[in-house]
Amino acid sequence: MSILNQHISIPKNVSTKDDLDYYYLRQIGIEYIEKLGGKLWTDFNSHDPGITILEVISYAITDLGMRINLPIEDVLSSNNSGDFHEQFFKASEVLPTSPVTENDYRKLFIDIQGVKNCWLTVHEKQVFADLKEGKLSYDSADTSHLTTNLKDNFWLKGLYDVYVDYEDGTEEIVDDINDEIKRRFHANRNLCEDLVSIKPINQYPIKICADIEVETTADEEKIHALILNAIDNYFSPSVNFYSIQQMLDKGYGSTEIFDGPILDNGFIENEELAKADLTNEVRLSDIIKLIMAIPGVKHIKEIAMGDCAQEAAMLDDWLLCMGDYQKPMLCDKSVFNYNKGVLPLSINKTKVAEYLQELKDEEEEKRVNASENKTFTLPEGEKYNLRDYTSIQSEFPLTYGIGPEGLIDTPTTERVAQAKQLKAYLTFFDQILASYFKHLEQVSDLLSVKGNLTQTYFTQAVKDIEGLNDLVTDYDVNSDSTLTQTLFEKQDNDIERRNALLDHLLSRFAERFSEYTFIMRAIYGASTDEMVLRNKEDFLSDYKITSTNRGNAANLHKQEEINLWNTSNVSGTQKRIARLLGIKNYNRRSLSQQHNVETYTLINSDNERVYRWRLRDNNHKIILSATDEYYDLSSANREIYFAISQIIQTSEEKIKEVFENPLIIDDELVIDNIQIHQSDSGKYSYDIINPRITSHHNPDRIIAKRFNYYEKQDELKDSILQLIQFLKNEFSEEGLFVVEHMLLRPDVTADIVDKELFLPISKEDCHQCEPTDPYSYRVSIVIPGYTFRFMNTDFRNYMEKIIKETLPSHILPKICWIGYRDNEVQNEEDNDLLQFENAYRKYLFEKAKIQKEPEEGQTDQDQPPLELKTFIDKLTKLSNVYPTGRLFDCSDDDNESLSGNIILGKTNLGSL
Repeated sequence: MSILNQHISIPKNVSTKDDLDYYYLRQIGIEYIEKLGGKLWTDFNSHDPGITILEVISYAITDLGMRINLPIEDVLSSNNSGDFHEQFFKASEVLPTSPVTENDYRKLFIDIQGVKNCWLTVHEKQVFADLKEGKLSYDSADTSHLTTNLKDNFWLKGLYDVYVDYEDGTEEIVDDINDEIKRRFHANRNLCEDLVSIKPINQYPIKICADIEVETTADEEKIHALILNAIDNYFSPSVNFYSIQQMLDKGYGSTEIFDGPILDNGFIENEELAKADLTNEVRLSDIIKLIMAIPGVKHIKEIAMGDCAQEAAMLDDWLLCMGDYQKPMLCDKSVFNYNKGVLPLSINKTKVAEYLQELKDEEEEKRVNASENKTFTLPEGEKYNLRDYTSIQSEFPLTYGIGPEGLIDTPTTERVAQAKQLKAYLTFFDQILASYFKHLEQVSDLLSVKGNLTQTYFTQAVKDIEGLNDLVTDYDVNSDSTLTQTLFEKQDNDIERRNALLDHLLSRFAERFSEYTFIMRAIYGASTDEMVLRNKEDFLSDYKITSTNRGNAANLHKQEEINLWNTSNVSGTQKRIARLLGIKNYNRRSLSQQHNVETYTLINSDNERVYRWRLRDNNHKIILSATDEYYDLSSANREIYFAISQIIQTSEEKIKEVFENPLIIDDELVIDNIQIHQSDSGKYSYDIINPRITSHHNPDRIIAKRFNYYEKQDELKDSILQLIQFLKNEFSEEGLFVVEHMLLRPDVTADIVDKELFLPISKEDCHQCEPTDPYSYRVSIVIPGYTFRFMNTDFRNYMEKIIKETLPSHILPKICWIGYRDNEVQNEEDNDLLQFENAYRKYLFEKAKIQKEPEEGQTDQDQPPLELKTFIDKLTKLSNVYPTGRLFDCSDDDNESLSGNIILGKTNLGSL
């Protein structure tokens, strides 16, 4: 039976056995009653009041089920909080990646106006190793006198040249096109890779002479234009751009369509790109086929092909072979004669040019169409009032007397009491159902990655119950927020539930934070959930960057100084590592010169040098000071972060709860890890205490002081909350540097280079210490080793694991935990981090100057000699800083805590 002749019928069985099926709900309700009270209640007839209640509630649930089963775009758009299209990432935002493969780069460059086709090739540069001196050179003569094994010499990997086939008519703007190729490459550059040169492909001029007969009704000028166009595409195939609908029509799914970089002009089909390669041979038989396929061509009387320099009488080649990156082209000595029967035809060249322009315009029109239709059309949701709820009491028969009409006739006091009892009983179900409807309205907020929710349970007042004030007290029908707080404040663990919701969103991208949460809990204790929640929100908010650009390098090509330091212009890998580890600020900046923590030295009464510390806010005001003196810097650092951790673990909710009523302070008041004092003059102050020390007389109990006094308790409360918020959400000394060794190479276009500009290598006596090649796919990751989490050995191990998992698998990192804050050591030369940062900044600035304003004879590959030497010296002499601790044997039962201990056979003291 054909589809047109099929009968349309209503199915006999319409049961769905879910929340839309009234009879199913009624059935399972009765089954539950039988299990619960079967010995007491056996009459389940429809007239039974209990069954009537069940039926009304079942009907209300079907209404809720209907709204839940609305199209998701309707559910999300029904809440007026904003456009749900902006709430979730689009396929075009998270599915694409920056260029990774050769074809990805080809697509990126072909997308440039004026580039017809292009090819990426490996730039070959050999480096010669002198293992006796630990030196490298580009000149083989520098190592020719050595007996070193040739296998120690190596070829640089990760360098590329681009061969470009420019479109006709772009000769005057080739430099502009090349600049755009460089700009795009460096904006999308893979980690540890670089572009050396851009070269035009060589042309191989070919002469074709042909005598062609066409149909008597044919347009000979159009045929000639089509033949020229076909031959040109055969010599150098064009790559077409397609709209998203055209790609779907070709059978591609969204993951295939958006695989690779996003282009300005649409999408390029991989199979077509693979076919659009340079031909290595031209066959006369192929050209004959092309000409015969043109509509209107009757037959070819004569045809010959050969090198353009050959005489016409010598054109007898059937096959011409091309060299590497050489493109055949039809030279102007070619001759095409046309005739209709015995009548020779004269070709109007102006008309031919018009036809060729029409063909070009058609291609341009297709390109424009593709460029304007690159994204999916998102559905527009229908707005519904999902929260709208009417009391189920209005659905009962009039005889119950609980609807708007009330009791009929003149009821007795007993009958009025019975009706009120039933109304009060049903009000409980009304409130539950009203809460479900309110939750449905809030779905878009619950699934948002933004951190603007302070609650995850919701309810609303049921406003159409007659005589509600006689049934319940403290029921505010005019404020849903007050009612929500009354009913759900105790049950709503919004941090835990919000974490669960974000875990759901993360799982959609195959991301997880479970191991990170475990590590953080060991460091921060009770405040972990809130801090991890913020980390998850930051990760999801930046997911377009940390996903699409995860393998990208920083763009350091011809940048202004503002984009080289104190900038977010860092590699996508660095951003992703930072977001996975909860590092708030991933900018390239001077980490040693952050001013939130200040350590300084004093000479005590015993004439000994000691350390003290204080914390400052972003306005440079002192917000916390040490109460003790420390004989070494590591002890001071531990105490700084111990105080910070106690503040972070202080509950803001508990602070607010205590301050709801005026404080009465006899001697002192302790709220979690905050101890509040009141002076004789009535002013307030507070300290940070060590919760492990319970004795109020122990001088070590107070670990930090806030040397400010407050006239009012509200000022005191605000100060404590602001301190907690600052340390939780703003304070951070953490950061990292990712240095690509390949960018430190000397100019590869030069044959002779100063050996001091090369990275050093291991000498013969330590041949196995490092790979001989210090450039190819190598990075140094420099991390301040003194911060709270970075001093923790477990977190260091976890961080190194994340770094290795996040970096592309072919890249080898060297991880360095280094340095001190500025002014923490007397001699600046001993501060590895400060020296590294200063040298790195100067090197980047000088390199940018050379790129933007090259002197005569300089190229993009040139390096600033002095700055490069200095930076290499600082980079290669970095020394790891390890947390101090005492050696601990697992068999020692007297140790209560493992914190700060070095466990035999368990603690990794090394670095990658």
